[in-house]
Amino acid sequence: METLSIDELIRIETAGWDALCSSTAGAFYEALMTSEAVMILVDGTVLDRATIARSLEDSPPWDAYDLSDFRRIAIGPDSAALVYRARATRAGVTQPFVAYMASVYTVLDGRPRLALYQQTLLTP
Repeated sequence: METLSIDELIRIETAGWDALCSSTAGAFYEALMTSEAVMILVDGTVLDRATIARSLEDSPPWDAYDLSDFRRIAIGPDSAALVYRARATRAGVTQPFVAYMASVYTVLDGRPRLALYQQTLLTP
């Protein structure tokens, strides 16, 4: 059986987006990320796990999202990346957020953990 199947990776990413819509993303990502994990945002900011958890607690929720164009990239026996396109909307913001995402996962202590996440903004 394939470790970190595309279906499992999509399930995890969808759960993350659901957390972003319900204002529970700080706790979700703090539990999901490895201790050394970072997120690289579209503005070039690199944030560590603790900073991400704090910043997501104060972020306004997304109203809706759509994920598409999924691609799984094998990295090793217990690691894989998921690349996909996201489109999300937020109240009070006229333009949707549209970007490609790359999430790198590894299995630690028997569960998937996010090691690296990067956003690349797409021109609307």
